[in-house]
Amino acid sequence: MTTILGINAYHGDSSACVIKDGKLVAAAEEERFNRIKHWAGFPVEAIKYCLESAGIEIDEIDEIAINHNPKSNYWRKVVFILFGSANLKFISSKLILQKKKKSILDDFKLAFPEKQIKATIVYIDHHQAHLASTFLASPYSRAVLLSIDGFGDFCSTAWGLGQDTKIQIEDQIYFPHSLGIFYQAITQYLGFPNYGDEYKVMGLASYGKPKFEREMGEILKILSNGKFELNLNYFLHHNTNIEYTWKDCSPTVGRLFSSELIKLLGPVRELGDDVTQRHMDIAASAQKIYETALFNLINHLHNKYQLECLALAGGCAMNSVANGKIYLNTPFKKVYLQPSSGDAGGAFGAAVTVAVRNGFARIPMSHAYWGPAYTDGEIEQVIAGYSEEIRSNGCKSYFLNEENLYKEIAQKISNGNIVGWFQGAMEWGPRALGNRSILADPRSSNIRQILNEKIKRRESFRPFAPSVLSEDFRNWFSIDDDVPFMGQVSKVNEDKKQLIPAVTHVDGTGRLQTVDKLANPRFYNLINAFKSITNIPMLLNTSFNENEPIVCKPEQAINCFLRTKMDVLVIGNWVVTR
Repeated sequence: MTTILGINAYHGDSSACVIKDGKLVAAAEEERFNRIKHWAGFPVEAIKYCLESAGIEIDEIDEIAINHNPKSNYWRKVVFILFGSANLKFISSKLILQKKKKSILDDFKLAFPEKQIKATIVYIDHHQAHLASTFLASPYSRAVLLSIDGFGDFCSTAWGLGQDTKIQIEDQIYFPHSLGIFYQAITQYLGFPNYGDEYKVMGLASYGKPKFEREMGEILKILSNGKFELNLNYFLHHNTNIEYTWKDCSPTVGRLFSSELIKLLGPVRELGDDVTQRHMDIAASAQKIYETALFNLINHLHNKYQLECLALAGGCAMNSVANGKIYLNTPFKKVYLQPSSGDAGGAFGAAVTVAVRNGFARIPMSHAYWGPAYTDGEIEQVIAGYSEEIRSNGCKSYFLNEENLYKEIAQKISNGNIVGWFQGAMEWGPRALGNRSILADPRSSNIRQILNEKIKRRESFRPFAPSVLSEDFRNWFSIDDDVPFMGQVSKVNEDKKQLIPAVTHVDGTGRLQTVDKLANPRFYNLINAFKSITNIPMLLNTSFNENEPIVCKPEQAINCFLRTKMDVLVIGNWVVTR
């Protein structure tokens, strides 16, 4: 037996996975267990879950793969320190962070004090792990590979070729130039300071016009060789000790932009200020130049390699708006993104890299359900334990057989009820894909306001996703390829927009998920039952949470249901109604 533990640690979205005899057994983010968003630290609970799922102990692990290699780009780091403009405090902070990352064995010993860690620790370059996480999970035997994020191992962007199980990185863009840093700096400037807030700018951009395109061109320079450069006058990350907190917390990042950016774009929006049309236009302008830079690079890669398949990864691969335009703006015919494209997915990327080095085959990822699951007996015990709270909140619980479950819940949704849907194994990655989801009727014109105000408690400009049957999506959306992991935004067909206003964004798009019966039969059957009632082959789908990580356990689902205005909760075949 060969067992490999992959981890992403001391960075946002820390995570773990286990590959056993060349098969992925389990994968999960630490935030789902400790309930702290984007947790940055040692993923001890995720590791314990993965070990339990694999039926092994930590001392039975052969290799521990980490998606970080302190030796990567070593001489570039030395040159930057010697000849760059960074001050001593900046350099000292980076050295301290490297020392923390090297102390990982100490954290294993603290987490498992009764066990001897026998595994070999293998450090995998950050972008190598990203590229492996997408290509070795893709259905492609040969593809162009692209990883784009903030920074990892002194690099922001890497690309090359994948052939069978081999990955060849052919070029990179190094610190301090980064599309991820550009987008994060604009996100901060627009008054969204939290780690991971970039998706808010993505949603806001649809309400604006790119009226600041000239200014964005001053900030981000697009080059003829497919590359890009930041105008460093507008940034601080290359020479200032930005305050980063990456250990045992929700990560925070200090201000990345300089006072020159304020001179160029005008006053900063502070957290809590009204969002004005100017802010929307700045968001639209940032999204526009980001897309221009991305497509410039992707077109360069297509011209160079002349392949039709692209495998994409890295934090910037979470920009689903840009991803959805790749088919329209580049010659690529196929694009693959695995469900956890960001740094959490690096745990899988590091582990699968080691697995193929050991002679195992690729690990295609046809679904995203690698997290904890609960038996009918476990669910029944939890429901019984909450019986008094359920009654005191004016609710009742009952059990339905599977056939009646789909019909009754589909009918409730068609009648305007909002449903918490908790089924099977938790999703791997940031998207709720039908196992930890809140569901509603996509035909309702006011359901978005209800969800945002009474359940999600979030900004009104953020859209909701349509989950659509895989055999029907082409009739509703202008895209010709399955989108199983909700990684791409597509135009809603013109004749369908008025039928599904709840999942049609202000710009006429939707971030869809295509639902295959083999990948998720229960979610498929529910949507199909809704289609039988309404002739609409989709449901509005948003993550099952309320300003917290997506729920993991049945107890968390019940607590979220009771404290919000959801109408119905379905856990397995158990139903709780108000």
